[in-house]
Amino acid sequence: MKTKSIKTILADIKTIVAIIILILILLIKLYLGPSEITLGPRTKTSGCQVSRALQDQACTPGAIIKGVTREQICATGYSKEVRDVSEEEKEDVFREYGIKHHKPGQYEVDHLVSLELGGSNGIANLWPEAAKPYPGYHEKDRVENYLHRQVCNGNMSLEEAQRQIANDWLSIYERMPETARRKE
Repeated sequence: MKTKSIKTILADIKTIVAIIILILILLIKLYLGPSEITLGPRTKTSGCQVSRALQDQACTPGAIIKGVTREQICATGYSKEVRDVSEEEKEDVFREYGIKHHKPGQYEVDHLVSLELGGSNGIANLWPEAAKPYPGYHEKDRVENYLHRQVCNGNMSLEEAQRQIANDWLSIYERMPETARRKE
């Protein structure tokens, strides 16, 4: 019978430990599940079209950060802490919507469900929102701020605000009090 050298035994142990670590990582991911929850099926990744200043629901159904709470989103600095959209991801969004060229300020890669309402940075929650025609991304920012105040003041649940903005932010803008529509 041939005996293994110490080096061979150590190499075998390292391999076994690496496999165990990989299995543990996979089990943790399986247990925790995805870090975001999409608010509808994402059935398209190209040929996306904006209609009436609204995103293409098939491309951008909206997505939220799993487990986010009212207390978290109402804490000062929350959105800055979680904002994480790379330039590459922004370019992917423009590509999906067929926008090959644009001027600075013409579009904003926007979170459909805003970060301040627990929206995720995932592509299912991003779309290229134009500044013009009105209402554009500046007006949607006012909707986001209005809904954030409603949630943090206890006038609306976080889930309701997320659902409303994902379904039709434009209708919310049209129903908002005139004071909330004005530039802040």
